[in-house]
Amino acid sequence: MKITISKENYLKAIAEAESEGETVIAATLARWLTVSAPAVTMALRRLQRDKLIKTGKDGRVSLTPDGRKIAGRLLIRHYLIERMLTEIFGMEWYKVHEEAEQLEHAVSKDFERKLVEKLGVDQSCPHGNRVSGDRRVGRRQRGLEPLDQAREGSTVFVVSMFERDRALLEYLDGLGIRPGARVEIRARNSDETVTLLIRRKQVKIGRAAAGKIWVAPR
Repeated sequence: MKITISKENYLKAIAEAESEGETVIAATLARWLTVSAPAVTMALRRLQRDKLIKTGKDGRVSLTPDGRKIAGRLLIRHYLIERMLTEIFGMEWYKVHEEAEQLEHAVSKDFERKLVEKLGVDQSCPHGNRVSGDRRVGRRQRGLEPLDQAREGSTVFVVSMFERDRALLEYLDGLGIRPGARVEIRARNSDETVTLLIRRKQVKIGRAAAGKIWVAPR
C-alpha cells in the first residue's frame, strides 16, 4: 500500500479534528483541508479501501489502528519540526505550523531520530500543545479551561492555543497573548467580547477567539 502525502494529510486531519472535540464527517474534512466535497468523498473511499479508516452509518469517520499509527507518526514529526524551527532556528512561534505542514512529509526516519535525540518529546510545542495530540477532555482533566469561560476578576496563565489559524496567532501575538502569558479577566461583555488586562494594557478579543485559548488558574 502506497501512503501518499494526500492520505497522510487526511489521516492527520481526522486525528486533529478529534482532538478538538469535533464530530468527524466528510464536511468536517472539507473544511479542515479546504477541499471540495467530491474530493473528500474520493479520498475517503481510498482510505477505507486501504483499511485506514472506518465510516459509520451516520457518516462519522474514525481511524483504524493502522490509520491512527500513520497519523501519530505525522503528528510527532510535525511537533519535532515546530520545535526545531523555534528552538534551533529562532523562527517566530506563530509561523512554524505552516512550515511544519510542508516539511513533515519529507522527514526521514534517521532525521526524525536525530530530532528526538536533540529535542526530546517531553515538552509542549511552541503553541503549548502536546506531542501526541491533546483532547479537550484531557485538558479539562489537567485543570485547564478555555479563556472565554474563565471567571471574571481571575488571573490565569495561557497554556496552549489552536495553532491552525495563522492570522489568529499573529493577532494574538501582537496583543501579547502567547503560551506563558499572564492574563487578567476583566469582563465578559454583551457584545461577544472578553476584556483582558495584559502587561498593564487593557484589550478586547472576541469570545470565539478566546475559546481557542486554553488557560490555567494562577
